[in-house]
Amino acid sequence: MGNGLKSANFLIESRLRDAARGDIAACYDLGMAYSTGTAGVTFDLVEAHKWFNLAAMTGDATAQAARAEIAGDMSAREIAAAQRAARDWLVLNRARAA
Repeated sequence: MGNGLKSANFLIESRLRDAARGDIAACYDLGMAYSTGTAGVTFDLVEAHKWFNLAAMTGDATAQAARAEIAGDMSAREIAAAQRAARDWLVLNRARAA
């Protein structure tokens, strides 16, 4: 595995840990990574929407704008899947914290 891929994997893993701790910036960063296909992840608007949605739930205006922007390129079914994924992630992480 090349150093670039190792760095990208480390970045994503650390942002996932931070997001699980409630770090809104980490959620936004993950949304950006998935919406652009950078940092070692595959371009995935459903996953990006999920992360932007999690950040936007706190009132983060930048995340709200990013979520709205990518939603224009998504079907209603994809948006619904992203919203379900965000709810599932919240439930799972609340259970872990309890």
